Amino acid sequence: MILIVGATGELGGLIASTLLQQGNAVRVLVRDPAARDSFTASGAEAVMADLKDPSSLMAACAGIDAVVTTANSSARGGDDTVESVDAKGNRNLIEAAAAQGVRHFIFVSALGADPEHPVPFMRAKGETEQLLRESGMTWTILQPELYFDKLPMMLVGGPALAGLPVTLVGQGRSRHSLVAARDVAAYAVAVLRRGEANNRTLLIGGPGPVSLRDMVAAFEDELGREVPVRAVPPGESVDGVPDFVLQVVAGLENFNSELDMSELAATFGVTPTTLHEFVHHAAATGSPAAVESTSDRPR
Repeated sequence: MILIVGATGELGGLIASTLLQQGNAVRVLVRDPAARDSFTASGAEAVMADLKDPSSLMAACAGIDAVVTTANSSARGGDDTVESVDAKGNRNLIEAAAAQGVRHFIFVSALGADPEHPVPFMRAKGETEQLLRESGMTWTILQPELYFDKLPMMLVGGPALAGLPVTLVGQGRSRHSLVAARDVAAYAVAVLRRGEANNRTLLIGGPGPVSLRDMVAAFEDELGREVPVRAVPPGESVDGVPDFVLQVVAGLENFNSELDMSELAATFGVTPTTLHEFVHHAAATGSPAAVESTSDRPR
């Protein structure tokens, strides 16, 4: 049986639904009884547990062969913080999984995570990676690049679809291997059945590096109209955009991250979603969550 932690989020939900469609026995960790009923109806076993409660995680990991976790504090609030979830919570989960004899632990981290990183979220991811490597379990760490579905949609896709101007921090010309969430889900599912992923850190990106300016141009092509763009200097606030997002974007302006995914994609049978495929489906549905890619199509 496979335990999915974070199944109530977009990425974890994609992983859980794909595994269920493939006929796998799936258990999901939930905190809301309403979510439990929804997953049970879809064929999953749902267990009430919390990363902040070690005893509940022991029960959740009982009888589990593999754990896949995408859970993080980024969309939470209250007492769900980087420290309580991304640092201590992940530690609790690793310790429970190891104690219950879990064979394979798959952790969805982030590209650039490091125990010495100055940003607490990325530092906690790096610390978790280190703990996992020392856990005694077989492990796989996925380090995805920025998701098309998240920050780029917030800054570019959302305003473009709404007919509003796009605001970029700096010039938006740095190039990064942006990746669709569905592709990351496809890799997470693939590594469960491929020994090549054992005890490896996999850097995950899209089919080629793109900039936010490229994304603007793709939406202009798809929508058949100009998308107005204004550039603001780093440090200037933008209505509706959290400060930490602006800080991330400002940092991205200082470097390029170009990943060659050809070998990894061939190994794990994932066809990466292109920028234009992502934009086409986002425009057709009005929601990045509904983007359908060819990620799980055999190569």
